[in-house]
Amino acid sequence: MSYQTLMNAAANRRSIYALNKKLPISRQEVQQIVEHALLHTPSAFNSQSTRLVVLFGDEHEKVWQFVENTLRAIVPAESFAPTQERINDFKAAAATILFFEDQEVVAGLQQQFPAYADNFPIWADHADAMVQYALWTTLSAADVGVNLQHYNPLPDADIAKEWQIPANWTLRAQMVIGGIAAPAGEKTFKPVEERLKVFG
Repeated sequence: MSYQTLMNAAANRRSIYALNKKLPISRQEVQQIVEHALLHTPSAFNSQSTRLVVLFGDEHEKVWQFVENTLRAIVPAESFAPTQERINDFKAAAATILFFEDQEVVAGLQQQFPAYADNFPIWADHADAMVQYALWTTLSAADVGVNLQHYNPLPDADIAKEWQIPANWTLRAQMVIGGIAAPAGEKTFKPVEERLKVFG
């Protein structure tokens, strides 16, 4: 495989919000992609602190019902329609992948390496984000539509109770996946020269 293959996969990765339940690959293939990303994504001190929960079908829709329920408690009813539309879009997808960080692992590293204690929570989030990117890019290469959400901590308690999530797992993101019902819009870029410096 050439490096151009990886570059093309990165360029084709997009946020797809118009999703349906018709995954172009099997649930088993989705699970294989998830397992591969979890195994082969690097982490600081090889901490491997990222934890994932994959939810298909009705289990996936429960996540977004929990989010809807919590949002109804804080968003005025008269202005809830746009929020409801957004939640319905998520429910229309095929699955949700929940991303967690195991705080027990983080705390253990803080105790073992006190000089770096302040950095371990940051590095844990870096590792989590890299798993997200690895998964997102691979799923996109398989023609699966993906978008990433961050409604935590709103549904955290309901999610933890429903799927018996350990108390030391902290929810970081919700990845929504499904068949692509409509393509992403045009992507814009800030000038690279404003964001990159090269020396030597």
